[in-house]
Amino acid sequence: MNFENMSHDEIHQHIANLEHQRLQALNALDQLQKKGKYDLADTIRDMISEQGFGVEDILPLLTSGRRRSQPARARVSMARPVSTPSGTYYVDPEEAANIYFRGAIPNWMKVKMQTQGLDPSNKEDRNTFKANYLQRVSA
Repeated sequence: MNFENMSHDEIHQHIANLEHQRLQALNALDQLQKKGKYDLADTIRDMISEQGFGVEDILPLLTSGRRRSQPARARVSMARPVSTPSGTYYVDPEEAANIYFRGAIPNWMKVKMQTQGLDPSNKEDRNTFKANYLQRVSA
């Protein structure tokens, strides 16, 4: 296209047409992405039900908050050795592999606190949970 032979108004109209086409293309891309998400979700639901599970059984595993490089089978608590920190730490009485030492609250602890109606972001609730649920170990 030769812009040198176009008037000021024609160039502005051409720019407006290009912007309109750009917005249409972005809208089409957005719609394709939404459709892709729904299609993927349907596929995953089918895969989960084919394996005999419910979505509610698998969803917590997908949204655990941190990514791990190990394959899922290696993350099963029975498959990993239990390492204990030095000093005082807390152990989940139902699962010895679940240990809380200090620092960031592990996901297993957050989930268990929430199931008991406690807020993991509240220090008082964390202390209550540690005192009433976890076993304190002094090494």
